[in-house]
Amino acid sequence: MSKVTVMDHPLIQHKIGIMRKEATSTKEFRDLVSEVAMLICYEATRSLPLADIQIKTPLVETTTKEIAGKKLCIVPILRAGLHMADGILNLIPNAKVGHIGLYRDEETLQPVEYFYKLPSDAQERDIYVVDPMLATGGSAISAITQLKTRGIKRITFLCLIAAPEGVKALQEAHPDVDIYIGALDEYLNEHGYIIPGLGDAGDRIYGTK
Repeated sequence: MSKVTVMDHPLIQHKIGIMRKEATSTKEFRDLVSEVAMLICYEATRSLPLADIQIKTPLVETTTKEIAGKKLCIVPILRAGLHMADGILNLIPNAKVGHIGLYRDEETLQPVEYFYKLPSDAQERDIYVVDPMLATGGSAISAITQLKTRGIKRITFLCLIAAPEGVKALQEAHPDVDIYIGALDEYLNEHGYIIPGLGDAGDRIYGTK
């Protein structure tokens, strides 16, 4: 079964607490999404392999470290995942970026795909799928399924807020995908929203509601 890591860092907890507030402005919410995503990614990349390289400092030649192999590919689930990707790019500016467009049908709560684009060498990279909310798990499961059908094997999922139901569904569908969560909430309500949650992340990021 996949590894599930729930962040316990005080900075992440503090920033998510601000994001939960109804009074938090669109700009502040958007900035916090990027900041928390960057902090979660810092933990999620802890086990990346390193290689020795020879360099010259202003004083001497020495051996130092660099990330081995191809760099990462960040794949935000549109549209809300975009600002998570922006935050991670601040940490790993050389990462490539793919996109998967999904929206949730409000009647069935099932994901509907409308866009898919990845770098040509994505199969050689570690893929980090990002979406602020893991509610029913439908969008994450669908996005990861699409990646696997195209030959992607090394996948990690990052989110800001998750419901236990979504975590369970994602683990059952993709037991080989590790999950990194900013905060694990209590449950889903009858409309499929995470409680206590923070509302609709996409609407709050873009000020559309």
